[in-house]
Amino acid sequence: MSEAFTGGCACGAVRYEISGEPVFMNHCQCRDCQRRSGTGHGSYLTFADRKSVKLEGKAAHCDVVGDSGNVKTHSFCPACGSPVYLTFAAMPDLFTVHAASLDDPSRFKPQAVTYGMRGYAWDHLDPAMPKFDKMPPM
Repeated sequence: MSEAFTGGCACGAVRYEISGEPVFMNHCQCRDCQRRSGTGHGSYLTFADRKSVKLEGKAAHCDVVGDSGNVKTHSFCPACGSPVYLTFAAMPDLFTVHAASLDDPSRFKPQAVTYGMRGYAWDHLDPAMPKFDKMPPM
């Protein structure tokens, strides 16, 4: 078994530890991710088994309706405002963390770009990486 993925917010009030490997690592160029990141994309690791996640601290939450019409819940630190993780009403077993929230962000190895149709020319991502106009089927 590999080393757990650990991370949290900037001030340390919200922490996570995840055993297991991510099923998907991506850059997302949807408008919601652009707005939340303050740049051209968000970067994420998604895990298949929410039961493998240990959380410490109390996150604040904000629900957003995605392009699919499904609700995704953004969870962030109420003290420092750092985005930490996302959950999805339509896929309750999935647990997604922001790559920058990892204690070791070098463990993030993006596999694809999603919502590339919303990308901007100034947001330079690896052109060899697979790019999907929307979210590919998982």
